Amino acid sequence: MTTSVLVTPEALRDSLAGERPPLVLDCRARLENVDAGRQIWQQAHIPESYHLDMDRDLSTPPGEGGRHPLPTREAFTATIQRFGIQPRRPVVVYDDRGGQLAAARAWWMLACWAGHPDVRVLDGGLSAWQEMGGDLVSGEPGAISASEWQPAFDDTVRVPVERLLQEGGQLLDARGQARFRGEEEPIDSVAGHIPGAVCRPSHANLEADGRFKSPEKLAEELPTAERVTVYCGSGISACHDVLAYVVAGLPLPRLYAGSWSEWIRDPSRPIATGDA
Repeated sequence: MTTSVLVTPEALRDSLAGERPPLVLDCRARLENVDAGRQIWQQAHIPESYHLDMDRDLSTPPGEGGRHPLPTREAFTATIQRFGIQPRRPVVVYDDRGGQLAAARAWWMLACWAGHPDVRVLDGGLSAWQEMGGDLVSGEPGAISASEWQPAFDDTVRVPVERLLQEGGQLLDARGQARFRGEEEPIDSVAGHIPGAVCRPSHANLEADGRFKSPEKLAEELPTAERVTVYCGSGISACHDVLAYVVAGLPLPRLYAGSWSEWIRDPSRPIATGDA
């Protein structure tokens, strides 16, 4: 991966005008409407950006693997090739909600799992681009040439549910405190958290302006252990915590992609509430 996994709006603007412009992927999504992400992208987006869909490109349909299961390696390879993604061309991902949650998922899948060497997240997202005075355009960009890249997927960066508690280490829950404690659960059918986990809400990785905290501050705040595994509700906001570790210069945590929405599908799995 690159030295920095974040890119400023100014640096993105300059690179788009340069000799080697990155492929820009708009990852905006709305949980309440699977078609809304593409619709709002068509209305206004960063010039020459393409829409990478959370439900169709970055997930498979809900089921035993939770609400947003990872696609198979074969399916994601087909997505990569359809978007013309190849290791020689940099990629920038962005979105507009939750501190770049969907963009972090795309970053993890491309950089950590598929092994693309140069994927960056637009720090501050679309709002930072607009605050800088960056242009927005509407409609569809030009057709993109497919690639033939065959990624060498690294499955050691993820952990299946069967090995989650067996292998030990520190579990990190990227949901908010109220959902972690089991005080509320607006999405899934059961409230609480996986026993032994600690709560690190993804929004805690950001400053008030929506940009990531400094590497030094993140390194002070993030829990460390010989092995850290991150989860959330369905494997999206957990990627934001993984990204924060990389921004901080800390070892890459593993992702439990099925997360809480997969964990609770088996009633024999233990559930904890409260702060511990």
